[in-house]
Amino acid sequence: MTALSVSTSAAASLRADALVIGVAKGPKGIVLAPGAEAVNEAFEGKLAEVLTTLGATGAEGEAVKVPSAAGLKAALVLAVGLGEAAEDGYGLEALRRAAGVAARTLAGSKKAALLLPAESAEEVEAVALGGLLGSYAFGAYKGNGNGKEPVGELVLLAARKGSKDAKAAVERAAVVGEEMNRARDLVNTAPNDLNPKGFAAIAQAAGKEHGLKVEVLDEKALVKGGFGGLLGVGNGSVNPPRLVKVAYTHPKAKATLAFIGKGITYDSGGISLKPAGHNETMKCDMAGAAAVFAAVVAAKRLGLAVNVTAWLALAENMPSGSATRPGDVLKMYGGKTVEVLNTDAEGRLVLADAIVRAGEENPDVIVDVATLTGAMVLALGNRTFGVMANDDELRETLHALAGEVGEQSWPMPLPAELRKGMTESTIADLANMGDRMGGGLVAGLFLKEFVAEGIDWAHLDIAGPAFHEGAPFGYTPKGGTASAVRTLVRFAERTAAADKA
Repeated sequence: MTALSVSTSAAASLRADALVIGVAKGPKGIVLAPGAEAVNEAFEGKLAEVLTTLGATGAEGEAVKVPSAAGLKAALVLAVGLGEAAEDGYGLEALRRAAGVAARTLAGSKKAALLLPAESAEEVEAVALGGLLGSYAFGAYKGNGNGKEPVGELVLLAARKGSKDAKAAVERAAVVGEEMNRARDLVNTAPNDLNPKGFAAIAQAAGKEHGLKVEVLDEKALVKGGFGGLLGVGNGSVNPPRLVKVAYTHPKAKATLAFIGKGITYDSGGISLKPAGHNETMKCDMAGAAAVFAAVVAAKRLGLAVNVTAWLALAENMPSGSATRPGDVLKMYGGKTVEVLNTDAEGRLVLADAIVRAGEENPDVIVDVATLTGAMVLALGNRTFGVMANDDELRETLHALAGEVGEQSWPMPLPAELRKGMTESTIADLANMGDRMGGGLVAGLFLKEFVAEGIDWAHLDIAGPAFHEGAPFGYTPKGGTASAVRTLVRFAERTAAADKA
């Protein structure tokens, strides 16, 4: 994994494979961003002219290489685009993306220095995080020599006076970035190598490493406890389901958060089988569980003064002679009965069990995260997740926090009239399907039915951004993205800070 470090050395004297500078689009051509002064001096003030000759425009996502000049120890200068020039500083997301582009471009290099415009601790953290995320590569199944290795080390320059704050910012970025990359690894792992039992074992190993309390309910314990949702979804697979609890407690914590993740390690749709073209990426249907797992480990590593428990609702949804059929009725954990009209609406079933179980511990807030509905992708596209909640303030808070950390989200309603379609089952308390129009909202309303009275709850439908099938951009790779991890970590940080106030 790429290492992050801070240096107080002068840019010109830093030995590295490349120096990375920022450029932007100005009214009369490209503009060098702050941080490029020493490099420009080595080019006798003509760096912008040289880059323009090479085709640089300063557009976001652009990367232009130029051989180094006399007086610089680095062999190469890489100019990355920041978008439109800004007199009052560049946004944190622009810095993250530019650093990510630089890291991807410099794959195969041993060391690169990031001279992007970052003076505040927040800007330093954004550059460090973007660089670490951009350097990510999943090579578990590739042979030696098949693809370049990630850049070995990214160095951020800081003035001696602010080096302490810069180092703290880089350390935080390293924790968040490493845990996001942990989530990405899980999502990218082939489903024949990651089943519910295997995921549970990974959680147990991480718990042992980081001092987290991990409890695993296997299929026998799930039967004994009456977890009909998890068992109903997992019935068709030779790999039985698991419910995993990963708990972090802090001695000074006043609040407790429960993060619940959908963990369908492969989703064929079950008897309601997905058609060809819709099942090839369904290893990613456990991205919610990966996100909440990574978030609780990050909370522990950051030492946040808040209790955080992750609940991983793990199952494999497969068709077989023992699989749940459309028309079957499941008795869920807590006693409600659900008529299964579509076995491909399975995520809400495993989440419902976990929501009821988590509610028994009386957390202050429950947030569930799931690749839940194709309807949400149709509504919001591939880069934005939906936010629903039983409390308006909580919904708006999570939406705002997502924006702060660079994740695209949108607040969604839970219209009461859409509940009717789920409650019209003639043989059960609920059906797992309702109105076809507004399907993402119907799924949210279904989950709301299982939230205990008095507990604030939110639902993040990350079906769009959890798995990126296009070309990499910014710091986002092809494959698993670790969607929602940053939002959950920031929510935990905010909760801890509010308790201290």
